[in-house]
Amino acid sequence: MGQRWRAVGVLAAALFGVNVVARLVIKLAFPDDDTASGRVSLAMFLVIGLILAGTAFRWGADRPLGRWAGDLAAAVAVALALTVFVGPLLVGENPFGGGAGLFFAQIWLYVAATAAGVLVGYLILTALGRDYRSRQLKRYAEMKRTRPRRIVRR
Repeated sequence: MGQRWRAVGVLAAALFGVNVVARLVIKLAFPDDDTASGRVSLAMFLVIGLILAGTAFRWGADRPLGRWAGDLAAAVAVALALTVFVGPLLVGENPFGGGAGLFFAQIWLYVAATAAGVLVGYLILTALGRDYRSRQLKRYAEMKRTRPRRIVRR
């Protein structure tokens, strides 16, 4: 059980770390350039999506969907809370300084990027037939084929 939560914590820390790096790049390299900061934010969301796509691909291969989906949801929720509330403080900004619109836009963009990443990773895994359920069904079919037929006598 401890190993499971350790993996969730490491994933949440990695997602938050990507956000911190993006905020530092924007703060130090592009302090007044909205276009560049938008591009860095887009790159951050792409990296977060790729991390989650890879994680969904890896975890979906050897765990049931309900288990790894809950773990990913927990990691994303923790990372989102850290990103929205702690991230701005690390670069000297107020989490609510941009107003409610910016605050909720951050949340919706983060949720959209994470959902897209998980969906892409799981769809690729399922299309390749390497997900937990497909492998389980394949083992069941092989077991049924190798079992000798039962002869019923009257």
